[in-house]
Amino acid sequence: MQISIPDPKLAQSLQKELERQRQTLEMIPSENFVSPAVLNALGSVGTNKYSEGYPGQRYYGGNQFIDEIENLARERAKKLFSVDHVNVQPYSGSPANQAAIFAVANPGETIMGMHLFYGGHLTHGWNVNFSARYYKSVQYTTKKDGWLNYEQIESLAKKHRPKVIFCGATAYPRLYDYPLLAKIAHSVDAYFIADIAHEAGLIAAKIIPSPVGHADIITTTTHKTLRGPRGAMIMCNGKESHPLKPLSENENPRKNLPTLIDRAVFPGLQGGPHNHTTAAIAMALEEALKPEFKTYAEQILKNAKALAQNLIDEGLELVTGGTDNHLMLVKLTNLGIGGKQAETVLNEVGITANKNTIPFDERKPYDPSGIRLGTPALTSRGFKEDEMKIIGKLIAKILKNHESETIKQEIKKSVKELTGKYPLYPELEYN
Repeated sequence: MQISIPDPKLAQSLQKELERQRQTLEMIPSENFVSPAVLNALGSVGTNKYSEGYPGQRYYGGNQFIDEIENLARERAKKLFSVDHVNVQPYSGSPANQAAIFAVANPGETIMGMHLFYGGHLTHGWNVNFSARYYKSVQYTTKKDGWLNYEQIESLAKKHRPKVIFCGATAYPRLYDYPLLAKIAHSVDAYFIADIAHEAGLIAAKIIPSPVGHADIITTTTHKTLRGPRGAMIMCNGKESHPLKPLSENENPRKNLPTLIDRAVFPGLQGGPHNHTTAAIAMALEEALKPEFKTYAEQILKNAKALAQNLIDEGLELVTGGTDNHLMLVKLTNLGIGGKQAETVLNEVGITANKNTIPFDERKPYDPSGIRLGTPALTSRGFKEDEMKIIGKLIAKILKNHESETIKQEIKKSVKELTGKYPLYPELEYN
């Protein structure tokens, strides 16, 4: 598919980015490759329409077909995740978390989440983020071995009695005990918010546990393992939403979470939704409802476990000793290389990864002691366990020989051969 862009500089940059994606092993766990159908929906005429409000409750006229699109996305998400209510309007994951907090907590109240340097997310209470500037923040950590410290979480919850407890992370390679987290949160009358941005596709495919039935509110991006556009959703159970109608004084907020969430998104924090993104979310959710998506999600997990085991076999140390999901953290302290240099060296040979802190890291966050690797994007291209073993050997070899130009050139050639076997968007060109 030739896409004509009458701006040579822009067309050239897009084409170069396309070639970069084609010729590299994309191993950042939060990235993926959407289908051509999702790309087409994202570039649709939905971008032309203003649609403040919700289906049947818009402030602008002419939204009858936008309503159809948004309802498609909402109903598909409800079916996929087995929830009563879904808001598909958040612009991305951070705004979704902001709206989730805003729905149930007042500024100045306490929220609790996982410390950024131990694998958590900015919006779960990190000190420079809105979540710690407008709310009091309590941060929990992992144990020395990298596993979540549930005893610490319970102790902090009892001590600080937060209004909100978050779970979810950007760099945690294990599963969550959702029933236990819910028990801890509800024992101090806190709302339990599960941020499943990283694992959403695996949860949708029902190959890892779901927080549905345990968490009060669930937030997720749509562009990681769910393989959709860059957007987000907020999900919960409860009765029908009435975002423009205030709750009466005798109504229980916990039973009216749909209303509180919708009202927090609009008019609380956002104006008009991005309808082209909503259309692409609807397309991605339709794909996720098909049997092929379950096969894809299962392969993500198989690939992650194969890669993790091969890295271990090659002498690399992984935080927690492995993975239960789509990502892993490599501890570099015994290799004589920091995370920043490792990211650069890998990038030079065509392997895209990112530097990352490890639990109790003694290095600075901009040059930490680890790198983060994931398998969603490679799995989308068709890579399987045999390729993961090859890639694991390549990663180990370059990290152990990061000063050797000969080794770099050798691995760069191997990467080019691998990516050439799995074409990406072969019909797409920008000119």
